[in-house]
Amino acid sequence: EVLLVESGGGLVQPGGSLRLSCAASGFTFSRYSMSWVRQVPGKDLEWVSNINGGGDSTTYADSVKGRFTISRDNAKNMLYLQMNSLKHEDTAVYYCRKGSDGGQGTQVTVSS
Repeated sequence: EVLLVESGGGLVQPGGSLRLSCAASGFTFSRYSMSWVRQVPGKDLEWVSNINGGGDSTTYADSVKGRFTISRDNAKNMLYLQMNSLKHEDTAVYYCRKGSDGGQGTQVTVSS
């Protein structure tokens, strides 16, 4: 059974930083691309970033490019999202995803 557990969200001021983590289990982590997506209540799910299984290829939504960095530690079955220069519009619930599988999410709130 695929299990994904996100953590690291919280309240941060504009311009601040947060690092999200996702602990993965129930599958061979290194064999799969992983993604971060986010959702604001009442709005569609928004793709944020993707990383391949080896961790050497990443892609980003234009809205976060240059501010967010996705990474992974295959030895620890962990996925990360380093978020810098946070903006009000980054406020959302963030989910790590393996295909259509996702966790419970972690809330990120950017507010002064």
